[in-house]
Formats: sequence, C-alpha cells, structure tokens
Amino acid sequence: LVAAESQIRDADIAHEVAMLTRNQILVQASTAMVGQANLIPQSVLQLLG
Repeated sequence: LVAAESQIRDADIAHEVAMLTRNQILVQASTAMVGQANLIPQSVLQLLG
C-alpha cells in the first residue's frame, strides 16, 4: 500500500514539474513577444525620423 501511494505521489510530482516548466517557457516567450512589440514603434519612428 505504501509503495502504491508513493507511485501516485511521484506521478503527481512529475506532472506538476512538467506543468511548471511549460508555464515558465510560456512566460519567457510572452515576455520576449512584449519586448519585440515595444521595439516596433521605435523602429517606425527611426524610419520616419
């Protein structure tokens, strides 16, 4: 019984770590996209200026 409970807990931890990693990647990608979006108006102004 203890071994079965341990396997269930380990599976949950593995899933949670995978979800955490996924969410961290999404946050990093979103941050990069916002940074690029902020550069676009600056580039347009440089072209016009």
